[in-house]
Amino acid sequence: MAKANATRATTTDLSEGNSGVRFSLAWFTLPRILFWSILLVAISLQARLWLGEGSLAEVWQLRKEIDKQQQENHLLSDRNRRLAAEVKDLKQGLGAVEERARAQLGMVKDDETFYLILDK
Repeated sequence: MAKANATRATTTDLSEGNSGVRFSLAWFTLPRILFWSILLVAISLQARLWLGEGSLAEVWQLRKEIDKQQQENHLLSDRNRRLAAEVKDLKQGLGAVEERARAQLGMVKDDETFYLILDK
C-alpha cells in the first residue's frame, strides 16, 4: 500500500481532461539531472573547441598563414640584403655607376669605339 501511495505522489496529471496522460516525476532524480547537465556542458565546450572563435581549425589556419608569411619575409629579406649591397657599392665607388651606365644606357667613354655585333 505504501508503494502505491509513493507512485501516486510522484506522478502528475498534465492534461485538464481525463485523457490518461501522466507525467512521472520519478525521472527527475539528482543523478539524471547531473548527468544531463554535465553532458550539456561537455557538448558546448567541445563545440566551442572545434567550431567557435579560437577553435582548433582557426588555430591551424593561422599557423599556415604564419608559415606562408615567414617564407615571404625570408625571400624579401634576401632581396633587401642584395639591394643594400648594391646601394653600398654605388655609394663607395664609380665602378658600379660606370657599369650601370654602360649596361642600361649604352654609354661609352670618349676614347672608346663602340662595336655592335649582331647574330644572324
